Amino acid sequence: MDYILALATDPAAWVAFATLATMEIVLGIDNLLFISILTNKLPEEQRSKARKLGIGAALILRLGLLGTVAVIVQLTEPVLTAFGQGFSWRDIILIAGGLFLVWKATKEIHHRVDPDTEMEGAGASAVTATMTAVIGQILVLDLVFSIDSIITAVGMTDHIPIMVGAVVLAVTVMLIAADPLAKFIEGNPTIIMLALGFLMLIGTTLIADGFGVHVPKGYIYAAMAFSALIEALNMWSRHSRRKRARDTGA
Repeated sequence: MDYILALATDPAAWVAFATLATMEIVLGIDNLLFISILTNKLPEEQRSKARKLGIGAALILRLGLLGTVAVIVQLTEPVLTAFGQGFSWRDIILIAGGLFLVWKATKEIHHRVDPDTEMEGAGASAVTATMTAVIGQILVLDLVFSIDSIITAVGMTDHIPIMVGAVVLAVTVMLIAADPLAKFIEGNPTIIMLALGFLMLIGTTLIADGFGVHVPKGYIYAAMAFSALIEALNMWSRHSRRKRARDTGA
């Protein structure tokens, strides 16, 4: 208890908490985009529940991993060597997760550009994702993002309570933003393609990181922000054209 009180009265601890919480929220955007796109394939009555389950799983995974920080830190030690380079378990997990993310984003883009290929051999019935399949895929990416997040957090502070508080705050923000973001993405088809492009970029970055090529996160998020700004201008332009068309027709 004295330890917690000491942290609560330490300005440096609050600065570390604010910095770490901000980082966790920003990193959570990747996870939230993936969850939103996947759950929008479910029947409408199951979507909100699936999002809550996926985000809840992320919280449980991160808190569980925080309880094994000593083990997580050891994941950065090389366990095999290939092509003259050492790879740790963290590298292997990042590469596998990045490949999965690129594969999934590519598949979703292909389906949206040419949906008929998903219908071959299935008659006229649409392909609908199942809750189990969606939650399973969310858990895979939750694990990848959680391990990377925890390792980053360990590099920023040694205090577990600060890490726990930052993780809980970030996941709470994700939980609040999940439904509005998913509905916004669903209502704007061009946003879906943009989000899938973001996921491919993030997946490629994870693969590069696993191979020891570290791309500063600031560059990635700056590119994403610029693309989002351009899309916002396009949406505003489309809205203006539709409004003019309605006024002219009236």
